Amino acid sequence: MIKRLHISNYAIIEELTLDFADGLSIITGETGAGKSIVLGALNLILGGRADTKTLFDDTQKCVIEGRFDVAAYALQPFFEEHDLDYDPDLIIRREITPSGKSRAFVNDTPANLKVLQQLGATLIDLHQQFDTLYINNSEFQLELLDALAGQQPATKDYRSDYHKLQDAQRRLRQLREAQAQARREQEFLEFQVQELEEASLQANEQEELEGERHRLANADEIKQLTAGAFHYLTEGDSPVTDRLMAIANKLAPLAAGDKKLQSISERFESLRLELEEVASDLDAFGEDTEVNPNRLEEVEERLNLLYKLQTKHAVKDNEELIAVYLELSGRLGEFADLGSQIIKLEKEQERLTASLLKQGEVLRKGREKVAPKFATNVRKQLADLSMANARLEVDFKPLDKPGLNGLDEVRFLFSANKGGKLQSIKDAASGGEMSRLALVTKSLVASAMELPTLIFDEIDAGVSGDVAQKMGRILTDLSAHHQVVVITHSPQVASRAHRHYFVYKTDKQDAERTITQVRELNKEQRVKAIATMLSQNPPSDAALKNARELIEAV
Repeated sequence: MIKRLHISNYAIIEELTLDFADGLSIITGETGAGKSIVLGALNLILGGRADTKTLFDDTQKCVIEGRFDVAAYALQPFFEEHDLDYDPDLIIRREITPSGKSRAFVNDTPANLKVLQQLGATLIDLHQQFDTLYINNSEFQLELLDALAGQQPATKDYRSDYHKLQDAQRRLRQLREAQAQARREQEFLEFQVQELEEASLQANEQEELEGERHRLANADEIKQLTAGAFHYLTEGDSPVTDRLMAIANKLAPLAAGDKKLQSISERFESLRLELEEVASDLDAFGEDTEVNPNRLEEVEERLNLLYKLQTKHAVKDNEELIAVYLELSGRLGEFADLGSQIIKLEKEQERLTASLLKQGEVLRKGREKVAPKFATNVRKQLADLSMANARLEVDFKPLDKPGLNGLDEVRFLFSANKGGKLQSIKDAASGGEMSRLALVTKSLVASAMELPTLIFDEIDAGVSGDVAQKMGRILTDLSAHHQVVVITHSPQVASRAHRHYFVYKTDKQDAERTITQVRELNKEQRVKAIATMLSQNPPSDAALKNARELIEAV
C-alpha cells in the first residue's frame, strides 16, 4: 500500500505531501484545481514518461517520491532478480532535471524505467487509462475465477508442474540436439579411440623406449668402452684399483693419530670403493648391452607410432596422449549415456503432461462452476450502477496442450448496451463503463485475492443520487480488504471517505503564480466540502444538513 506521496516542483505544484492510510481515501476539489496533476506525478514513479515542460521552476529539478509498505507483496525475488536492496518500507523516487535528464531510484539504488513499470504495476492499479486496467488482462481474469473458486493453491501447484515440464522439454531438446551432433561425431571418435586402443599405450613407455633405442644404436661402442674401462680399472699389469688399494693400506696407519688425515683417509676409502662399484657396473652394463639390429628396428617403429599419434593429437609426450585417450573414451561414454537420459526425460515429460491434464481438468471445472454466478453478479451490480443493459460472459476456449494457466484460454466478453455484440472489454467499454466494470469485478473478489492499491479517477462520472450511493457502498466494501483511493465529484461517494483530501489552488505570497495545495479535512470541513458539492459555495443550510446526514449514514 502507498503510505506517502511527496511532490516537489511539478506542474503547478511547488511542494506538497499526501499521507495515505488503509481503507478508503477520497480526493475532491474544484475542476482544474490539480487533482489530475497529482495523478500525473504518481504516474511518474510508476514509470511514466517525463517531460521538462512539467517543471514548476525550470531552473530546479522535479522530485516525486513515493513511500510504500510492501511487506505483504512477496517482492523479495523481484528485488534479487534486479539487484535491488529489499526493504518492506519501500521508497521510489523519480527526478527530472532542467536539462531533461530523468533518473529513477528504488531504495536509493538507480533503476531503469522498465523495472519501475514492473514494480509499479504490482503496487498501484491506476484506473485512468484503458491499457493499465487489470480487468483487460487475461491472466488476471483467470486469477479472478480461481480466487472465486478457492483454488489458488491448486493453481500454484499446476504452475509449478508446468514450469517443471517446460524445463524438462528444454533439457530434452538440448539432449536431442546433442545426440544428433553425437551421431555425426561418434564415428570419428570411435576411429580415434580404436586407433589409440590398438596402440596399447603404457605409462613411461616412451622414456624407456628412447633409452633402449639409444643403447641399441650405440651397442658396439658401449661394449668396447665398458670393456676397456673395466680392464683399465681392474685388470692388466697395474690396474687402478690395485694402486688405490696400496695407497689405502699405507694411509690408514698414518691417519690413526691425526683427525684431519683420518677424515681424508675415510674419504679416500669411500672413493676407492665407489670406483670398484663403478667398474663392476660398467662391466655388467656392457655384458647386458646387446647388439640386436632387429630389436632396434622394432623400437624405432614403436617410437615412430607414438610420435605420429602425439603429432596428430597435438600433445608433447606419451602421458598427454594417454590423457587424450581417456578423454575421448569418456566422451564416447557420454554419447552412449545420452540415449538413457533422453528416455528418462521422455518419461518425465509424459508424467508431467498427464499430471497437468488431470490438474487442468480440475481447474477448468472450478472455473466453469463459478463463471456463470460471477457473470450474473456483475450484471446485477452494473445494473445498480446505472448500466441496466450491460452483459458480461466468460468465454472458455480449449488449448491444444497445457498452458501456463491451465487447459483453457479465458476471455471476459462484454457489452454495455442492449442488443450490443459481446466483445473483449477493451473494445466494448468506454472509460466510465470500464471503470465501473473494474470496480464491480474487483469488489466481487476483494476478500479472496491480493490486489494492489486501487486508484479510481472520477469513476462516478455521469452518475448521481441513488446510483452514486450504491457506488459508494461498493467502494467502502472494497476498501475493507484493500487500500482504495478515489478522485470524485460525487458527494455521495465523498461521504464514504475514511480520509478526505481537498485539492485547491492558491496564490503564492509573491502573488506571481497560482499553486496547487492539498489538505486533509476534519469532520466539519468535510461537511462543508460535501455540502458545497451538493449545492454551491458557500453552501446553503439545507445542503449542510444533507451533507451531515450523508456522512453520519455511513
